[in-house]
Amino acid sequence: MKKWNRILAAVLTLSLTAGLTACGGSTSDATANNASAADEGTVSNGSSEVYRTLDEIKESGTINIGVFSDKNPFGYVDENGEYQGYDIYFANRLGEDLGVDVNFVSTEAANRIEYLQTGKVDIILANFTVTDERAEEVDFALPYMNVALGVVSPDSKVIENLDDWDSNDQMIVISGTTAETYMIDNYPDIPLQKYDSYATAKNALENGSGAAWVNDNTEVIAYALQNTGYTVGIPSLGSNDTIAPAVSKGNTTLLDWINDEIKTLGEEQFFHADYEATLVDTYGSDYEESLVVEGGVTE
Repeated sequence: MKKWNRILAAVLTLSLTAGLTACGGSTSDATANNASAADEGTVSNGSSEVYRTLDEIKESGTINIGVFSDKNPFGYVDENGEYQGYDIYFANRLGEDLGVDVNFVSTEAANRIEYLQTGKVDIILANFTVTDERAEEVDFALPYMNVALGVVSPDSKVIENLDDWDSNDQMIVISGTTAETYMIDNYPDIPLQKYDSYATAKNALENGSGAAWVNDNTEVIAYALQNTGYTVGIPSLGSNDTIAPAVSKGNTTLLDWINDEIKTLGEEQFFHADYEATLVDTYGSDYEESLVVEGGVTE
């Protein structure tokens, strides 16, 4: 009997040890899988940025591109649920030349950097103005458009100068844009009314919640042309900047390919064709040469 008890105890010990080993193995596998998922792509500068290389995108057959869904005529969803606009036209050509399908991911201005850093998108094509501050967090490709800031206001009270701003009024801005940064840095005494999307900013202007709206001049000019009763009293505010695609910091394979693509597209005057297909109905031909950048070359 004592011998049998010793045998039984040994069997139980072996079973328990095996069970613990199995549980430990399962946990290690899960941890390894999670680490593998988190490390998809290259981690740069000790950050937790996740991205897919050019080869990984090609292998997957799909590229994820962040665009606006409410900024007509640059990026918007039409009545049929299809993405349209200047950025969309460019994005579709990128997918065609890369040989992959394009998956459009709707973004808001404040989410553009986050979507790149977390791997939610491979490229941002959402009227992304190049700034030194942003270049510390993402990598910009060559530019494809010029832009400045502008101010639109109701005809009943056209704003032509910010230096004599009525302290009782508020300026409408969209969070995460260069307009917000510019106003905070240069006009800290002007109270800001901040919104997350272009649609809510437009509604605020139309409802009289703010005295004026400062944003990319392309946007406010388009708004005034499409909506009676509004005037762009300040067509150019601050410095002249550029719009460019952006990728995650350190994603050099994708960045290099986009730069080569922009140079190649410039040889066929692609961005002029893009303008004429998507923007000319809004702006006419007068703005084409001042807005379009071909081949990444600015004057």
